Amino acid sequence: MISTSPPPDGCQADGSNAGSSAAETLLDVSGLSVSFPAGRQRATVVRNVDLQVRPGETVAVVGESGSGKSVTALAITRLLDYAGGRIDAGTLAFRLRDGASLDLARAPQERMRQLRGPEIAMVFQEPMTSLNPVLRIGNQIAEAVMLHQGLGAAAAREEARRMLERVRIPEAGRQLDRYPFQLSGGMRQRVMIAMALSCRPRLLIADEPTTALDVTVQAQVLRLMRALQQEMGMSLLFITHDMGVVAEIADRVVVMRDGLVVEQGDVGAIFARPQQDYTRRLLAAVPVLGSLAGENLPRPFPENGKEPPPQDTVDAAHKPVLEVDRLVTRFEVRRGLLGRSVGRIHAVEHVSFMVRPGETLGLVGESGCGKSTTGRSIIRLEQPEAGSIRLDGEDVTELTADSEKLLRRAVQYVFQDPFASLDPRLTIGFSVAEPIRTHDLLRGRAVEERVGALLEQVGLGGGYSRRYPHELSGGQRQRVCIARALASEPRLIIADEAVAALDVSIRSQVVNLLMDLQRRLGVAYLFISHDMAVVERIAHRVAVMYLGQIVEIGPRGAVLGDPQHAYTRRLLAAVPIPDPARRGHERALDDSEVPSPMRRHDDPPEVAPLVRVGPDHYVARHRIGGLF
Repeated sequence: MISTSPPPDGCQADGSNAGSSAAETLLDVSGLSVSFPAGRQRATVVRNVDLQVRPGETVAVVGESGSGKSVTALAITRLLDYAGGRIDAGTLAFRLRDGASLDLARAPQERMRQLRGPEIAMVFQEPMTSLNPVLRIGNQIAEAVMLHQGLGAAAAREEARRMLERVRIPEAGRQLDRYPFQLSGGMRQRVMIAMALSCRPRLLIADEPTTALDVTVQAQVLRLMRALQQEMGMSLLFITHDMGVVAEIADRVVVMRDGLVVEQGDVGAIFARPQQDYTRRLLAAVPVLGSLAGENLPRPFPENGKEPPPQDTVDAAHKPVLEVDRLVTRFEVRRGLLGRSVGRIHAVEHVSFMVRPGETLGLVGESGCGKSTTGRSIIRLEQPEAGSIRLDGEDVTELTADSEKLLRRAVQYVFQDPFASLDPRLTIGFSVAEPIRTHDLLRGRAVEERVGALLEQVGLGGGYSRRYPHELSGGQRQRVCIARALASEPRLIIADEAVAALDVSIRSQVVNLLMDLQRRLGVAYLFISHDMAVVERIAHRVAVMYLGQIVEIGPRGAVLGDPQHAYTRRLLAAVPIPDPARRGHERALDDSEVPSPMRRHDDPPEVAPLVRVGPDHYVARHRIGGLF
């Protein structure tokens, strides 16, 4: 059991006594064990888990993928029953509004359907897959209100509008008639929170609700959840692998590994004095923005408690590997039966930069800013409308037979989702060998030897070549994608959110691997990310994008240490601080939504010129209505 010592002052949103007795505990999970079918056997994935949630407090359940934290949440809601899981042992004592205790583990599904919503609600990680894509937002929220509160259609719609206002969605009345795909990721997550809170639950379970969000949207959602918790006096069970988020929101922490609880306690004690090696490793792997303040060079993450030396790999004597000049990529927006063009998405607007041999340029910004479209335009997954692209001095703007061959071999792309990037029907060895055969670099037995060497290079043994993608972990699959990218001996690798979906410890391993390969092979990286703390570790220079334009670019230390553009400062202010002691120092967060990059044909965007503000440091100067 978790200690009954009181959480920090101010965490009790409803005024309940922090030192309440076990009889006043809202949720008491004791000895929980869960199994799933595994062939003719059953595999136990959660073993003897104990945890408590008291009224008005936030308990964070942390651990890496496969630790059992999400399965524990599904067991509490009994959604586990629909996923093939089974509760083999333990009790889930939930205190009802009338003071009676109900064991959720043994309650019939009809009773659980009555509890889900009014008593226990859940917010999932990916709002796009949780919302019905063919129903309007208002109808989806109103349906939950009608089901659990018994209101009529008109009253339920009004309640839906009020809930959207409560989660700080602007123009809530207009948003009711929109579909999920018409909203940003942050707006969709707020809709999911509004739907979960529409029945005023006493316990909200949030399963990785901010993992896929940009840093600014994540900060907004966390602040929103804290405010709503205080307003409604509800308890929060927050599931995450991000220790920075834990420091921001949790009162107490439960650390899980391989289905077991390995450590639990007050958030301040866990961060200040972790007792288990696994907890210490989780905390050590958390990137802390500002940890390289005053240093000009990137530095790998610490390994085995040792801080690696800084990495100076840039070859400034040679011409740039990549030169992008005034790149423009736009998308027509068509509507109606005839597909009439009603506007354009200005995804990339007059973007210019270069990447030197052995250099990492970090390209950062929120979703929709154009950073991924920039990378995809360089390798022609999207077709640019204007601008020029040069590789090793060769113009590849117009794809001829020769320029396409150079582009396909010299530039490789690593995507965010390694599982979607690998053919599930092909072995790892075949996937890694594909670029070698495509470019006719080697033949026969030499191909197998090269594949084995590449897998060794990324920290996987040659035996992995005979495995299939589903037999590997997420981090191992990403290493395979990196090995495949290296197979054609590229000069530049574009890593597009390549570590965003990985657990914190795996993320640090992959970043260190990329830096080690850069040191040994001299490869250059265009590192696209919204994680500013990771970018600080790996990048030599940083370019900040906003609405399709670069608004600040320069040495990493200058851009992150002394940001000159208001948008850069907004990004940095939103980065979570992995220190519970600093939680009371409220940051000046900008809650405004980023404008849409869609514009009418007669309303082109202002292209702000970049002006020099320091050595190799440039900032956009906006004439009117700008951010600078």
